[in-house]
Amino acid sequence: MNEPNYKRIYTDILKKKFPEKITVCSCILAKEKLSVLDVIELNNIMFGCEMDSENHKHRAYDVNTIYEILDYQKKHHLNNVQLSLHFKLSRNTVAKWKKKFY
Repeated sequence: MNEPNYKRIYTDILKKKFPEKITVCSCILAKEKLSVLDVIELNNIMFGCEMDSENHKHRAYDVNTIYEILDYQKKHHLNNVQLSLHFKLSRNTVAKWKKKFY
């Protein structure tokens, strides 16, 4: 299945709505392929507090991103609650990922 071209989408949004934030986001957009975490970070930079919790309900994570999140937890010595607050996930989701992938 084809993935959306997030690089092009976010570049267009930055040019039209947020030209002052292009320099901040340029290091992320310079990557060859954007991961799910990169997309989330771009959303946070561009829209900040405008995003509500309703937008977080329908996120989908691929296996590589799940491994990145779980590695982040190990690297920073976080428990499931702290990790879920940081990435705005359910702590039950984190627990299920840990059971399934570790």
